[in-house]
Order: sequence, then structure tokens, then C-alpha cells
Amino acid sequence: QVQLVESGGGLVQSGGSLGLSCAASGSFFSIDLMGWYRQGPGKPRELVATITSTGSTNYADSVKGRFTISRDNAKNTMYLQMNNLKPEDSAVYYCNAITTHLVNPRTRVYWGQGTQVTVTS
Repeated sequence: QVQLVESGGGLVQSGGSLGLSCAASGSFFSIDLMGWYRQGPGKPRELVATITSTGSTNYADSVKGRFTISRDNAKNTMYLQMNNLKPEDSAVYYCNAITTHLVNPRTRVYWGQGTQVTVTS
């Protein structure tokens, strides 16, 4: 079993910055793709950014140039630095991880509990 714990959400004014962290713990062989997703009120969950174990990144068009995803493989932790935040960035942000295990099922998907980000205008 793998646990993902997010931290760092909160309330910020438009144009401000926030940083999120996601720490993974538990039993796994490796953590492969990690990502941040978000879900605003009445909206479906959407991709924000992903990062592979080798550091390749992918961003939603809406956050390109403003958000930066990174990870520390030694600490099994992923980060999201959010700059120039806008009210439309307000959502619950979820951490996601795809892990590899030595026993079946070898590939598993885990989600964190979510952390609220609120941007006021």
C-alpha cells in the first residue's frame, strides 16, 4: 500500500504564489509517473502537470509558464510551485502516483486526499 500526503494549500490573493508538496510512503519498488490534478466546484478533475522519474514534465496549457512541477526521488516527494495565481486556479489539488511493485498487480495508481487552493481576486 502507498500513501500520498499533500500539504501546502491555502488562501492567496490573485497574482500571489503557493507551493504544494506530495510525500509518498509505503511499500513499492519504484514511483514512476507522478502528477498534480485539480477539481474546481462543479467541474471534472483535470490534469495540471505530470513528471516522470527522469524529470520529464508536461503541463496543462492553462498553467504553462506559471506553474513548475518537480520531484525529489530520494525523498519520494513531488512539488508544485504555483506563481501568478488566478481565481480560476481555485480548486482542490490532488497528488497522483503510478507505482511499480514486485507482486501483482505490478502497476498501481494512487491518489492523495487533496488540498484546497483558493485564489481571491
